[in-house]
Amino acid sequence: MLKNIRVVLVGTTHSGNIGSAARAMKVMGLQNMVLVATECSMNSQAIALAAGANNIMNHARIVATLAEAVADCGLIIGTSARSRTLEWPVINAHESGIRAIKEASQHPVAFVFGRECTGLTNGELQACHYHAIIPASPEYNSLNLAMAVQIMCYEIRMAWLNTRIYKGEMEEQEYPLSEELEHFYIHLESILTQTNFINKQYSRTIMTKLRRIFNRTRLERQELNILRGVLSSVDNILKIKLK
Repeated sequence: MLKNIRVVLVGTTHSGNIGSAARAMKVMGLQNMVLVATECSMNSQAIALAAGANNIMNHARIVATLAEAVADCGLIIGTSARSRTLEWPVINAHESGIRAIKEASQHPVAFVFGRECTGLTNGELQACHYHAIIPASPEYNSLNLAMAVQIMCYEIRMAWLNTRIYKGEMEEQEYPLSEELEHFYIHLESILTQTNFINKQYSRTIMTKLRRIFNRTRLERQELNILRGVLSSVDNILKIKLK
């Protein structure tokens, strides 16, 4: 299960943080790192701070976009210390570890970490199912990127150890992958536009709120297929009327 969990670093600017994050992963038994639009190179500082976890950095997958990094994932958890105007479904670090282990046997799971200074954008967070927070002191909650990776990896490992010890029941639901959800949202927006439920001026706001609803609901694959069938039915009727 641990092999099916990936740590995704978005827009990292300091090479030392990549090395430290690799070390944090390795001591907790994780090895799958993905780098998105990295703004630094793997230099001597990264190697020094990796402290023996160079293999994780050397085998890290490098991609241009977050969508590419998580396309095959069935569960995506975005980490951020900032609250948002439009709240996303929120869980704490402990809960995120439990959820990750419950689903890692079924599909890849991604933990997404943002830039050192600005974190994840609203759009990037909206690509995630959950917004994970580390309940630090409200008086000073600024965590270094590698520290945040270490805490989340620890919670993942503890959840994995508890599953092994107590043989807890795993969720049997099958969830759609990120790529499948994106196709659904594109299809949904197309139908809502054709039926004049939304117009281009407000489509972004409406679609963001709809994404939040479906992420909070946590659609199963069978449920998603039903919704895609409903959209296809409406689409067919619209095509007949246009003829």
